[in-house]
Amino acid sequence: MSPNSPGKLLKLALLPLSAALLATAGCGSSMVASNGGTQSNSSTGPAFVVGTDAPAPLPSVVGVKIQLESIVLTNGTTKSNNLLVNPVTVDFARYNGLQGLVDMNDVQTGTYTGVTIELGTSNEIDYLNTSAAPPTISMITPTLTTSTVNITLNNSLTVSATGGVPVGLRMDLDLGQSIETSGGNITGTIDPTFDVRTVARTDQGAHIDEFIAAVTTAPTSATATSFVVTGPHGEAFTINISSSTEWDGGATESQLISDGTNAVVVVAGQFDPADQTLDADEIAIVSDTGFYAGGLVTYVTPTTGAATDMQFYVRHVLPSELSEVPLGGIANVSITGNEKYGIYWMHNAFTNLLFNDAALTPGQEIAVGGPDPTASPFDVKRIHLRNWGYNGTIVAGSRNASQGTFQMNVTGFAGQVIPSPITVYLGTGCDFRYGFGAFSDLTDNASIRVVGILLKFNGQTVLVARHIDGLTLTDTAVTAWQ
Repeated sequence: MSPNSPGKLLKLALLPLSAALLATAGCGSSMVASNGGTQSNSSTGPAFVVGTDAPAPLPSVVGVKIQLESIVLTNGTTKSNNLLVNPVTVDFARYNGLQGLVDMNDVQTGTYTGVTIELGTSNEIDYLNTSAAPPTISMITPTLTTSTVNITLNNSLTVSATGGVPVGLRMDLDLGQSIETSGGNITGTIDPTFDVRTVARTDQGAHIDEFIAAVTTAPTSATATSFVVTGPHGEAFTINISSSTEWDGGATESQLISDGTNAVVVVAGQFDPADQTLDADEIAIVSDTGFYAGGLVTYVTPTTGAATDMQFYVRHVLPSELSEVPLGGIANVSITGNEKYGIYWMHNAFTNLLFNDAALTPGQEIAVGGPDPTASPFDVKRIHLRNWGYNGTIVAGSRNASQGTFQMNVTGFAGQVIPSPITVYLGTGCDFRYGFGAFSDLTDNASIRVVGILLKFNGQTVLVARHIDGLTLTDTAVTAWQ
């Protein structure tokens, strides 16, 4: 391997990344409570909902937006109040192997054995149309087979006011089972198929991989231990910071103080055991102007060398009422070469080498921040590369255990824009989930999902893995994960 080979540079770059991942990859055990618990409606306790999706997205489908009217805990005839502060539309396809905070609310204390999910009518399926260059987004307004989903929990959930320790639900929408097809074509019908499981705050299934929020109260000094952001429905959330909190892209707490309420952050962490705050293990400042948009790159001009223009599918935007950036559509960005680049979960001297205006490529999940976009294309000041899930199959004979690499033919949505095969690199912090326990479990032609960062390096498209997932979530795999 030459001194400048991508494998050597990637492995060096992964060392700090691996340490950060190892710090947050520990698995806990799900909370188990007796079914004989007494319900009490006279007091309340905190309960949260974490959203994700099953590892089976369909080809070309880039967005699946489901309107959640209410999520209510049940136990016989007893029901809690809504775990959602307000109804919310969640794009489950955006998670693809990651976990995000749907909401958190105080509900009646007690022991619950089931959950009822009420769905609204404002639902949407977005898919990529690659028949022309650049690609476009087409939209379907689906019909639901049911608007009420009743689920018996795997383990009962006890909400307690004592100590205020948050407990919650991990809500997984199985896209492959939910979106009905005929002859490989989407029929326009969704049969909402959820897997909802109880989680304690320390469980791997309760970790928040991305929480995107606008800062409303910045830290007051470089030694401050918290700041306040606006949550998914306008409610205030306190973010706790400590000496172990990692800052991406050279950011610091002092920079957050300077940016103040113009800052938009992406936070990863877990809920604090004492209250409804979030203990941050990773923070990226993606905007210092109050404008942020995120999504998946669909087209880059030119295809080689430094980019001058970029298009991406917009999954989320702040402020949400900003009409110039089409949520669920394609945004056009002008690349000037003056942007500041960062990689979420990677902050070292190799970042600028691995991600810059010559390293933009279709299939990357990004976040951009900058001036309020009043034109198309618009300029941005910051571009962050983020983790996303890539489905595919392992190329026969490509596994190299000594190097920690293999090749993968990319399928699903990303396979529409990424040339195959690509090389997957594993760092020491990469973990194996959902049926896989180690590199030795990988087999030729196995169907997998790699959650990681997609890089364009020396003309090659490579994938740096954070998680390696099996595509069949068996009961045994679920037990092992919990």
